[in-house]
Amino acid sequence: MKTKLIRIGNSQGVRIPKPVIEEIGLSEEIEMILKDNQIILRSAKQTRKGWDSAFEKMAQKDDDQLIDKEEVEAPSEWDETEWTW
Repeated sequence: MKTKLIRIGNSQGVRIPKPVIEEIGLSEEIEMILKDNQIILRSAKQTRKGWDSAFEKMAQKDDDQLIDKEEVEAPSEWDETEWTW
C-alpha cells in the first residue's frame, strides 16, 4: 500500500485508513519501532493488563502468599554482619 506524507504543523505524518486500523486493532496509543531502515507501528502493549482482577481472584482464594516466605523473612548473612540496629 502506498501513501504520502502529510504536513502536521512542523512535522509530517501518514494517514492510516480506518479498515487497516480496525483490522490490526490499533488504539489511541501505538508503539513506533525503527528497525533496519523501516518504521513498524503496532498497538502499545498494556503492561500488566488484567493484573488487578487476577490479584483480586488470588486474594479471594487466599493464593496471594509468598511461596518462599521463610527464606525471604529469614535474616541473611548481610543482615547479621552489616545491619546496625
